[in-house]
Amino acid sequence: MANIMKSSLIRLGLAVIAGICTGSASALFLTSLEWATETSITHAWLLWLLPVGGALVSWLYLKYGKDAAKGNNLLLDRIYGGEAAVPLRMAPLVLFGTIVTHLFGGSAGREGTAVQMGGSLAEQISKQFKLSSAERKILLLCGISSGFGSVFGTPAAGAMFALEVAALGAISLESILPVILASYAGHYTTLAWGVHHLHYSMGTVPPPSFMLLLKLALAAVLFGLAALLFVTLTHRLKAWFTKRLPNPMVKSFVGGLIIIALVYIAGSRDYLGLGLPLLQHSFQEAAAPLDFLWKTVFTSLTLGTGFQGGEVTPLFVIGSTLGSALAKLLAVSVPLLAGIGLVSIFSGATNTPLASYILGIELFGLHGYGWLYMLIGCAIAYLCSGAPGIYSAQRSRRYFKELWD
Repeated sequence: MANIMKSSLIRLGLAVIAGICTGSASALFLTSLEWATETSITHAWLLWLLPVGGALVSWLYLKYGKDAAKGNNLLLDRIYGGEAAVPLRMAPLVLFGTIVTHLFGGSAGREGTAVQMGGSLAEQISKQFKLSSAERKILLLCGISSGFGSVFGTPAAGAMFALEVAALGAISLESILPVILASYAGHYTTLAWGVHHLHYSMGTVPPPSFMLLLKLALAAVLFGLAALLFVTLTHRLKAWFTKRLPNPMVKSFVGGLIIIALVYIAGSRDYLGLGLPLLQHSFQEAAAPLDFLWKTVFTSLTLGTGFQGGEVTPLFVIGSTLGSALAKLLAVSVPLLAGIGLVSIFSGATNTPLASYILGIELFGLHGYGWLYMLIGCAIAYLCSGAPGIYSAQRSRRYFKELWD
């Protein structure tokens, strides 16, 4: 009994350490990202350096990255029992690469960076303390949860995301409490460094009616299809560019040129970077009908040609702008459908409906029947998005399909 208690306390202590380390890394990352975004906006000419910046980062990964180039998929493979360790160099490489992407105008997110930094730091902690394979997997989940929770200010969603995204990896009852503790430790550490997060409001939430639920269900189907479009386009562009341009530096250089050309074709720089102005605007008034599609194309091209960054924030933008545009067509409250779109498309693209639902509650609160509408949106979008997800190493639906077959 005493040994069990000692083991549990050590596990929780290491979870807190992982959370504090990851939260501090996220604070550094978010502060740097804010600088990069502001600099990119105030110095528009930096966009012309995007091809060179992408080639530089690809060269660094080619020369020094090795397994770190696998990104989030390396973390999942490790959790599933893979032999390849998560290297410490993953953290500085993905941090630098993502800052370069945003400084020069690439369209990417931030979750991938925070999660990879968290996983890398957690792996190093497990090495220092010579943890067993089972304990190492739990600590990796702690790194993922604290990375996600700290970068978005949603610790409960971060914990659920880690547990759900690796649902068939090594989830056990022993992992739940450390993962939750690490996520909250990371979140509060980031806040302690003076970093704050944006939150949004769905406005006045109307009571349910048959027509409203029907409209929301229809919108959720479209959110699921939009998630499928994003995932499919991103994966196929990665495969196509890798086949046509096997040299990673050339691939990123060409990708940067295409993104510059797209800026002039679209006639707007709104689809570069995180896209937070688009996200904020989508809650205020109906977005343009093609905003979600442009953001999809810009982000899929950025990630498909080897630039560093996450997918989740662009997914938020795609979902909120699509919901905002549909609100006008369906005669539904704009902020309500923008909020539902934000969490629903995340649900469909990541195969994490529970984490997406909890994310919505943390972002928007429990006001009226908002919880019900978000639940409907996340569930239907998840079902309609199909088997693929943004993390190719994720096993959830693939595993269940094999069981049924």
